[in-house]
Amino acid sequence: MPAMPINALRIHALATLSRLRSVALLSGRLAVGLVFMSTGWGKIHSIPKVTAFFASLKIPAPAFNAVLVGYSELLCGTLLVIGLLTRLATVPLIVSMIIAILTAKLADLHTVFDLVGFDEFTYLVLLLMIAVLGPGTLALDHPLAQRLFPPLRASA
Repeated sequence: MPAMPINALRIHALATLSRLRSVALLSGRLAVGLVFMSTGWGKIHSIPKVTAFFASLKIPAPAFNAVLVGYSELLCGTLLVIGLLTRLATVPLIVSMIIAILTAKLADLHTVFDLVGFDEFTYLVLLLMIAVLGPGTLALDHPLAQRLFPPLRASA
C-alpha cells in the first residue's frame, strides 16, 4: 500500500470519526443517563434519608427538594437514555450538579484540581456537552424532530 499523504490520512480519520459521532453521543447519554436513573431510583426509595442529608447541608425545604431531585434524576436520566427531549432533560440535572458541588462538595473544594476530581463535575461536563451537541441520530429526538420539523425544500 503506497504511503498516504498526511492530509489525506487526516481527512480519512476525520471522516471516520464523523461517522461515529452519534455512537459517541449515545455512549455519553447512556453513561450519564444510567447513573442518574440509578441515583434517582435510590433517592425516591429513601426520601427520609435524603431529606435528612439535605437538611444537614442547609438546603431550603429539604423534604420538597429531596423529592424534586429524586424524581428529576430518575425521569431526566430516563429521557437521556432513550434520547427524548434530551436537551431539555439536561437542564434540571445541570442545576442539581451545580448545587451538589456548591453544597455537598464545597468543603472539599480548594483548587481547580479538586473540582475536576469530583464525579459531579464530570457529570456536569457531560451534560453540558449533550446540551450543546444534542442527542445524535441514535435517539428518539431525531425521528421526532424530522417528523415535526421537516427540512425546507427549495421551490423550483
